[in-house]
Amino acid sequence: MIEGSRIRLKTWQQASVAVGALLDPRRADLIAALGETTGKPAFEKVLERMKSSPEGRQQLIIILTYRLCYWSALVFVSANVGHAWDLPENTFGAAYARFMGSRNFSPDDRPPVRFMDTDELAYVTMRAREVHDFWHTLFDLPTNSIGETALKVIEFEQMGLPMCLLSVVGGTARFGEKQRKLFYQHYFPWAIRAGMQCTDLMCVYYEWHFHEDLEDVRRKLQIVPSPIVP
Repeated sequence: MIEGSRIRLKTWQQASVAVGALLDPRRADLIAALGETTGKPAFEKVLERMKSSPEGRQQLIIILTYRLCYWSALVFVSANVGHAWDLPENTFGAAYARFMGSRNFSPDDRPPVRFMDTDELAYVTMRAREVHDFWHTLFDLPTNSIGETALKVIEFEQMGLPMCLLSVVGGTARFGEKQRKLFYQHYFPWAIRAGMQCTDLMCVYYEWHFHEDLEDVRRKLQIVPSPIVP
């Protein structure tokens, strides 16, 4: 259970979190808190979609049957993704392992969930953070400012989180002229199309597909990789 770690914020406290996150977008903890305090209605809709999907429902059953606390759930995820390093080079799991390893990322690096009322919503919120790196791999997006902003467009279309929209606005505002032109000419229109045409990505149990060919997974999920810009 994660009840002991939950915090209920009053309206003025939520506003303070929002201001802090916008003033210092480098604070991952504030960004995560802003996503939680503004995203509950969106996460509730994602939860209902997951319950209606066989794969999404299975995720909830596996995690919530064991009533895992947040950090135990992360250990569970790490144990399930660790074998990706041993998979054939062409597989989705191997591509994900290369993505994480080349950047020295870990599935355990995400901030804890603190502001959700139920275990189910806490898991959906945690999962939304975990799939970020799966989506980087599947959409073949870099982790630079353009790649991250383009992925926020897709995340907004997939989850409807206000924080994603704020991140797109804030990210493009910090672009230089060349970056902004590149983003709006190539990445933004692609991200709009890609986010609309792919399947409901929050309902996918990605760890079940690690052994599959990367291109087969992309075709199955109707994912179009990011454009190659000369």
